[in-house]
Amino acid sequence: MAVSQINVAIIGASGYTGADAVRLLAAHPRARIGALTGNAHAGRELAEIYPQFANINVPALARAEDVDWTGIDAAICGLPHSTAQDVIAQIPAHVRIIDMSADFRLRDANVYSEWYGRAHDAPALLADAVYGLTEHYRAQIASARLVACPGCYPTAALTLLLPLVQAGLIETDDLIIDAKSGVTGAGRSLKEQNLFSEVAEAMHAYSVGAHRHAPEIEQEVSLAAGRSVMVNFTPHLVPMNRGEYLSVYAKSANGAKAQDMRACLQAHYADAPFVRVAREGLVPATRHVRGSNLCELAAFDDRLPGRVILFSALDNLVKGSSGQAVQNLNVMFGFDETEGLQQQPLYP
Repeated sequence: MAVSQINVAIIGASGYTGADAVRLLAAHPRARIGALTGNAHAGRELAEIYPQFANINVPALARAEDVDWTGIDAAICGLPHSTAQDVIAQIPAHVRIIDMSADFRLRDANVYSEWYGRAHDAPALLADAVYGLTEHYRAQIASARLVACPGCYPTAALTLLLPLVQAGLIETDDLIIDAKSGVTGAGRSLKEQNLFSEVAEAMHAYSVGAHRHAPEIEQEVSLAAGRSVMVNFTPHLVPMNRGEYLSVYAKSANGAKAQDMRACLQAHYADAPFVRVAREGLVPATRHVRGSNLCELAAFDDRLPGRVILFSALDNLVKGSSGQAVQNLNVMFGFDETEGLQQQPLYP
């Protein structure tokens, strides 16, 4: 049974994903922000860090270890990987958690250690974590104590690919994912490669052949395929604040055409309020979804026989992070899935 109102703590509210969680929850009719943390800014008002929040009434930033968890029902965690697991392990058992870091996404602690360079310090929590791709794990999310929101790239890739793999419409031995993200995907900390003069009027690939979202994508595609799958995944940084755009090149299976894939996606997401298949002939664009919790999908036949070109677009800070976290929060507490997420895309 759904409760009427919950109190939510946002851990890491001074980062981009934490701040977007504040923005979304400020308009949520059933969620009250009961605590905000930002260890580097403890004692300061959030509006000192983000002046756009001057008109909302929220608590001052505190250190995570100083939060009074009495009366807090849920926590949305926007801390970086490695840091998040240590903080989450200290949160009282009555608090339900939605984590936006990578610390609980990979089911195998050894795979986590391989890709993130440290042993997992909370394996018991890892075993109980539910992967937070809402449209595919809704039932498990509803009863979970800890939900691990997917990364922004995996959200875009898996929302597009899982129904097609499950339906046997594409081959899984030759998946090429050409991915592009806005600069906010790298977080708010100062980094030379993210300076305006480094990213403006330019685009570049990064973590070539070694991006940490690849094993996350492979984990879920392998489950859908029923066998081990590897993908060719290359991310690029583009000079925009928000946005995620994937072009996926794949072999058709069993003679499937783009129209079959469109029909599959439309049927699979018929009751999903935040996934839409673009009208036939329309190529998705990040401007179609900017600021919203929408993910837009499309499929086209390639001029190369037996191949298709697939597209997925979302806002990396909303559907790719904080919006999906709020969507999962709604599912966990029995709210309407769209609560606090009804905003339309911001265009232009």
